[in-house]
Amino acid sequence: MTAPALETPLTKLVGVRHPIVQTGMGWVAGPRLVSATANAGALGILASATMTVGQLRSAVREVKARTDAPFGVNLRADAADAPERVRIIVDEGVRVASFALAPSRELIARLKDAGVVVIPSIGARRHAEKVAAWGADAVLVQGGEGGGHTGSVASTVLLPQVVDAVEIPVIAAGGFFDGRGLVAALAYGAAGIAMGTRFLLTSDSTVPDAVKARYLLASVADVTVTTKVDGLPHRMLRSELVDALERSGRAAALGRALRHAAAFRRDSGLSWAQMVRDGISMKHGRELSWSQVLLAANTPMLLKASMVDGRTDLGVMASGQVAGLIDDLPSCAELVDRIMSEAAEVLSRLPRC
Repeated sequence: MTAPALETPLTKLVGVRHPIVQTGMGWVAGPRLVSATANAGALGILASATMTVGQLRSAVREVKARTDAPFGVNLRADAADAPERVRIIVDEGVRVASFALAPSRELIARLKDAGVVVIPSIGARRHAEKVAAWGADAVLVQGGEGGGHTGSVASTVLLPQVVDAVEIPVIAAGGFFDGRGLVAALAYGAAGIAMGTRFLLTSDSTVPDAVKARYLLASVADVTVTTKVDGLPHRMLRSELVDALERSGRAAALGRALRHAAAFRRDSGLSWAQMVRDGISMKHGRELSWSQVLLAANTPMLLKASMVDGRTDLGVMASGQVAGLIDDLPSCAELVDRIMSEAAEVLSRLPRC
């Protein structure tokens, strides 16, 4: 049975049936997962940072061949080839552009002039206020419970701060996986929820079965935050590799980062000059040291080792804390339908004033 739709400012803004977003996870959010999410009535976001420009155009066209529903593309605003990627979004008629880092005022204007909905991801109230003033259509707010690069403020504290600070739709991320969470986010004033780990753990996800099995076995205590992968706080499953990284010295970490930078250059098709320019942008945008910028080369290849190659011994597994609460692999359609049915049930049980 198809769950009833729930109209919110998010569903009206992007044209989807349900106020649920699948986040743009590198190596994970490819055409199959994105189109399955879109066909389920939610908003799927294609991850482009781990694709070449040519691969991105092919991936967008594959999603369009699989679904007529709206979807989005996640971009790195500080990437040297960001203008080329924006051109693809505009040319191909992609509905939404999302960003892991705040896009510039000029980039927001260019996308909006082309009819693209702009949704940056933020981790602090001041960042939400900035992009809202620049014309962003909505913001995705990730609390500290979320997977990947994360902050220290919990969703239940960060979300109301942002909702009170901006007048555009706010999407809540970090710690959400079911209908109860959706209702809670709506009660805080959010227009919907975004989920990464929960969509990673679906039958439509292309993540290898052995990796999914590791997630399903994890408890909440098995999800940790480390700075040893790329110098920034990064939430992931604890593993033998993570333990080894945390024991390793600085020289070993930098040497490993250089090897991974070379590997990512080959995979991405970028030149060393382009990677240096991206590093300069990253350093400026996040006020990182050069050693942290170099360590950031670890992330794409360590994630690829697990999410693509299935090597849990050689790769890292970015994860939200909710991994410890997930024990099944539904299809995207089953997951979205379940969440919306749960939300309707929860709403029906709330006392009426």
